[in-house]
Amino acid sequence: MLQIRLESPEDIPQVRTINEHAFAQSTEADLVDALRKNCPDALSFVAEEGGRIVGHILWTPVVISGSHRTVQGMGLGPMAVRPESQRRGIGSRLIGHGLEILQKRGCPFGVVLGHPDYYPRFGFEPASRYHLRSQWPGVPDETFMIFVLDREALRGLSGVAVYRDEFNEAL
Repeated sequence: MLQIRLESPEDIPQVRTINEHAFAQSTEADLVDALRKNCPDALSFVAEEGGRIVGHILWTPVVISGSHRTVQGMGLGPMAVRPESQRRGIGSRLIGHGLEILQKRGCPFGVVLGHPDYYPRFGFEPASRYHLRSQWPGVPDETFMIFVLDREALRGLSGVAVYRDEFNEAL
């Protein structure tokens, strides 16, 4: 049976391996390690099945700075599932769980830089609909998406969504 829970220190080696294998490189695993070390507000969840970690998702603070105010939400990523466990809904469960927790915590939004055919099924939509853009030039409009949890918090806000500096170092 699949269980989604907060990451514990004992999970760290398995989470690193999952990210290395899912992305076929160490960039995302290094990013997760750096964010875990430097970001006390990170939310890191694992999917566990039969005592083995099969998936991982990380949410970290993202700030939208508009001309008159700033709003903080969370950014999804990286998310990884063991290659042999993919296409079984584990990523979907991780995303759904994360969004539920964000809502319970009163977070106004979640953003993701991801595949435009995957994330809309969870309710993500192009951030440009809200006059928001990614901090990185050249990011295609359809790949930078937002899940709005509190429309009032975003009312009248436009600007750039800024991730933590660790993301700049990973790109």
